[in-house]
Amino acid sequence: MGKPISFVLPAYNEEDNIERAVTAVVEVAGTLDLDDYEVIVVNDGSTDGTAEIMDRLAAADPHVRPIHQPTNLGYADALKAGFAAARMGLIFYTDSDLQFDVREVKNFLPASEDYDIVCGFRIYRYDPLTRLFLAWGYNLLARTIFRLRVRDIDCAFKLFRREVFDVIEIRSKKFFVDTEILAKARYHGFRMTEIGVRHYPRAGGASTVRPSHVFSTLRELARIWAEIYLGLGGEKRGT
Repeated sequence: MGKPISFVLPAYNEEDNIERAVTAVVEVAGTLDLDDYEVIVVNDGSTDGTAEIMDRLAAADPHVRPIHQPTNLGYADALKAGFAAARMGLIFYTDSDLQFDVREVKNFLPASEDYDIVCGFRIYRYDPLTRLFLAWGYNLLARTIFRLRVRDIDCAFKLFRREVFDVIEIRSKKFFVDTEILAKARYHGFRMTEIGVRHYPRAGGASTVRPSHVFSTLRELARIWAEIYLGLGGEKRGT
């Protein structure tokens, strides 16, 4: 039998995608011969029908656990809530927009025997040209600042041992959360590896990432660097 897994899906206004996303995870979990699993869906204050669909899915399947944020608190808070609620030894997360094939998680499980974090990297990325350019520049900057050997830092397809979140405290509020987790993981000596995953055009809904997020993200980069390396946020080296 495989190790138990908590699947975490953050969702904001994903009524077009959320049912298919949750159903896909449940179907995949059933093929992995797991000791146990749960699907934690975090509704980040959606204003469409996302919450109602989540509750209906949870009523039909006890493996599905909905979490409802009262307002839109942001991507990082949604992930933080999902990770905090996770009860299994492994924690996997991906987005609810169907841009990844969750079946590929099976390729990550063998690596979790030797690594604390298994990061996906998009073999080919289906995003607008402007976002691709911004992502390239951001990844280059973040890799340099935090000395990360990860080519696709913000890829929303990652598998963690739960011990990672026993040590790391997420303080980000927006899309910097992936960088924060990996930067702190490196600082604390957690082992990381990468595996390629396929990426698909968005099936429905709309991305919440905007070019206007660049400057706030740069501020977050500086803040987390100071927190980790200057001790200005209480970050302590793990034992």
